[in-house]
Amino acid sequence: MGASRSDGGDAVAASPDPARRVVRVLIAVKDLTAAKSRLAAEFSTLDRSRLVLAMLSDTVTAAKAVSVVESVTVVTPDPLVARTARDIGARVFDEPTGDLTQGPDERLNHAFTAAAQVLRHGHGIGDIRRGASVTAEHVDIIALQADLPAMRSAELAQAYTAARRGGRSLVVDHHGTGTAALILKDSPEELAPLFGGHSARRHTDSGAQELDGSWPGLRLDVDTADDVRRAHRLGVGPATSAVLHSLGWSGEASATTA
Repeated sequence: MGASRSDGGDAVAASPDPARRVVRVLIAVKDLTAAKSRLAAEFSTLDRSRLVLAMLSDTVTAAKAVSVVESVTVVTPDPLVARTARDIGARVFDEPTGDLTQGPDERLNHAFTAAAQVLRHGHGIGDIRRGASVTAEHVDIIALQADLPAMRSAELAQAYTAARRGGRSLVVDHHGTGTAALILKDSPEELAPLFGGHSARRHTDSGAQELDGSWPGLRLDVDTADDVRRAHRLGVGPATSAVLHSLGWSGEASATTA
């Protein structure tokens, strides 16, 4: 059975901070028609959409359970993704239109950048107005992948604690080339996301510090059917477990608890 998704390791990140910081998690999700195309060989369009929404639900739930996290915001152009996010207690930021000639990676980074600016400056999303008096350098941002169904809350808490002050840190994904999380902590700088192909190298080349913790669930972003199987064996959250069980995936591992 997989470990609990909120198994007490969060206490590490909850230690007293002499300069109390506001920690906001940001997750960007594409429209469902474009999501997880590499799963098309094993999942129908409908089942792929169900899986994407389930993985998002488990990722948001695990992030919200981290004691230092004030809020989780999902930026997306998709109304069904937005509704799902609101139903599980996340805030929603409509993906900015931007340049229509941009590719998917450019759109993703533009969405992260725009939403991070709103979250740090405290205006533009109605229910963040109470944070308007918080200066940008006192708002930390964790930009997180949306497809981390095996992530434990303790892993994210520990990664935030390990992140360096005064700049950006990253958690490299299980492939060693992508970025599972980009953390901006105690810094007046901008998030400067560079998600997309070989993002880990591009983030480190731009000055972000790689974190070396052992966080298998946090590092396991799901892009392929092999990733799904690996996450299932590790132990996924209840929403993802329910979808996979409905598709006949059973017996390899028990769902983790939210």
